[in-house]
Amino acid sequence: MRRWTLTVDGEGFDVHERPGEPGTYDFTWLTGPNPGYGFTTGVHGADSLSTRELEAAARDFLGQVDPVTGHIE
Repeated sequence: MRRWTLTVDGEGFDVHERPGEPGTYDFTWLTGPNPGYGFTTGVHGADSLSTRELEAAARDFLGQVDPVTGHIE
């Protein structure tokens, strides 16, 4: 299992690939207001996503977050 920290637009995410599920990644938003909050992304049939694709997923997530609650509403 690969695990690393990804920084996107000043926000930090703990990212790890799910064991036994190629192309599936769990993100925990390290710099967000709600401890443990995050999202999962992936692509069916792919061995992995590129760093650029993972950054795009994080940006999409951040674009959906309500700045008042820190959650996707």
